[in-house]
Amino acid sequence: DAAEVLALTRELAPGVELEEEVVKELAWQSSGDLAPTNAFIGGLAAQEVMKAVSGKFTPITQWLYFDALECLPEEGKEALLTEEQCRPVSGHRARGVLGMGVRVGIGCVHGWVVGAGAIGCELLKNFAMLGLGCGPEGSVTVTDMDTIEKSNLNRQFLFRPWDVTKLKAERAAAAVRAMNPGLRVLSRAERVGPESERLYDDDFFEALDGVANALDNVDARLYMDRRCVYYRKPLLESGTLGTKGNVQVVIPFLSESYSSSQDPPEKAIPICTLKNFPNAIEHTLQWARDEFEGLFKQPAENVNQYLTETLGVGGCPHGCQGDPWGGWVPTVGARGNRVPEGWVGAQQGYPLHALPDAPHAPWQKTNSGTYFWSGPKRCPHPLVFDPDNPLHLDYVVAAANLYAQSYGITGSRDRAAVAQLLRQVRVPSFTPRPGVRIHVSDQELQSASAAMGTLRCQGGGRGCPLQDDDSNFHMDFIVAASNLRAQNYDIPPADRHKSKLIAGKIIPAIATTTAAVVGLACLELYKLVQGHKRLASYKNSFLNLALPFVACSEPLACPRNKVAQGASRGHQGGRAGRVGLSSVELDWVGRPRASRPALCHAGVHQAHTDASCARSMTEIVARVSKKRVGRHVKALVFELCCNDDSDADIEVPYVRYALR
Repeated sequence: DAAEVLALTRELAPGVELEEEVVKELAWQSSGDLAPTNAFIGGLAAQEVMKAVSGKFTPITQWLYFDALECLPEEGKEALLTEEQCRPVSGHRARGVLGMGVRVGIGCVHGWVVGAGAIGCELLKNFAMLGLGCGPEGSVTVTDMDTIEKSNLNRQFLFRPWDVTKLKAERAAAAVRAMNPGLRVLSRAERVGPESERLYDDDFFEALDGVANALDNVDARLYMDRRCVYYRKPLLESGTLGTKGNVQVVIPFLSESYSSSQDPPEKAIPICTLKNFPNAIEHTLQWARDEFEGLFKQPAENVNQYLTETLGVGGCPHGCQGDPWGGWVPTVGARGNRVPEGWVGAQQGYPLHALPDAPHAPWQKTNSGTYFWSGPKRCPHPLVFDPDNPLHLDYVVAAANLYAQSYGITGSRDRAAVAQLLRQVRVPSFTPRPGVRIHVSDQELQSASAAMGTLRCQGGGRGCPLQDDDSNFHMDFIVAASNLRAQNYDIPPADRHKSKLIAGKIIPAIATTTAAVVGLACLELYKLVQGHKRLASYKNSFLNLALPFVACSEPLACPRNKVAQGASRGHQGGRAGRVGLSSVELDWVGRPRASRPALCHAGVHQAHTDASCARSMTEIVARVSKKRVGRHVKALVFELCCNDDSDADIEVPYVRYALR
């Protein structure tokens, strides 16, 4: 009863001037609820339960106040709902808070969920509860190219054990369709990227009302951000990292895009620490990862690039420095001489070299009189190879199998047979190499690298990109190499599980964080559906449930371009017809005279010079990119370099050159 609530409020706050209409509105809306608010509060509450059970992280020790008043209409008090409009209706709990108009509007939305992992499943669940895409004109498309793995089941709740090995998008769509039979959901398994733009084309994007990202890597997020900016579609960007999470809402012409700001780079381990002074298992694991890349991935990729590309004598693939082949293939023409004839050759051909160079004796002192091996620097000691030592055998089995894979040789998992073969191999005692210099800083290491000449490119082989697969010896090699190096430096070893988490930089997703983050994202969805125009109505959110910490801030405004008289990112200079760019002039409103572009780029290709002005833009793009413009392409995008009246460079929005 609103009157009773108002009376209680006056009793609790005597002498305070009350906004009675707001109090009544609160009483009326208490009959309804919003699924996103439940998800957010539920995520926080569940995390507090986990804190109580585990004794980890800091619990909430104060009052928690949370509101999302910006979800209400922007027009003001006159737009507030009446008691009749807030009356609860079965199956329409949100009606009591926002009214039936918002409910109908959500049903007509055409949405796209990119990714069906932890965040994607939570988004789809919330969409099903909101009724998004349930109207006759609405729909939801979910895209994910991955298949379900057993490790996904603990946090991606739409999947069940019998779904393992099936497509995520397909099974997620089926699960939410069972939750809400009225949900019009479609699934696609094609990867989102430049190669799939024929599928996710102009027609696809133009039919969308918005996009919700549920991606797990920055490159894919940046790509989707560019596409949403180009097509001027709202974007809900969400991400989690353990107990941390964030939500960013991107509104065309109003807020900045995802790529407008970047996180600071991660703090890297100094190279000299990895090479010479490891003191933690994280250092040895990173060294083992680098060893894997340098032995089995990069050299073989360079060889393949050499064999498939036309290079001059001694030519080197792009980005190569030093020995691009890792020293294990002498020449392209003679590479067959080094290919082991069988499994035994692969075993005996792999160098058992996991021993550090230590030219400084343990008792040696520096010029200042302190011991060289002091502080964080640990003095290494060599290991004596023992084929009966399980760790030594792990290293050889993994390395030999990877080495054999590089040459297309069938490996072996028979550890007893491998151990028997290794007993016949004589491993020389470790002798420090004379003249070895240890670089104590990255500056010294860079100076030494600059003085080295580039060696001649040679070789051939197969690359082994690091994969999360327990059967391909990738993690076997990294774990064994890391723990052997840890023994060299008296560092406590790590088991396979811990090594996999550290080496793969894996921070497990937590269902509580995912629920809270998606709840905040869906609250922003309510505002987008209502068409809120004020930047202050939207909120970017940041949280860390471990502390606990939750902060909501107004998004930064979309940067404006002064040359274009207020044009923001997303504004486009339109041009139609099959004419050369020589006839195109940028004549923004308010400028005294037009600006003629000096250079024009289509992607990474320069598409406009004085010599090419007579050609049509379609012909120019096809010529410089060496690819025909597909029939599905309705427009070309050009980045222009322009000068003002004083020949100074000016920044202008890109040009969308319409073909059809």
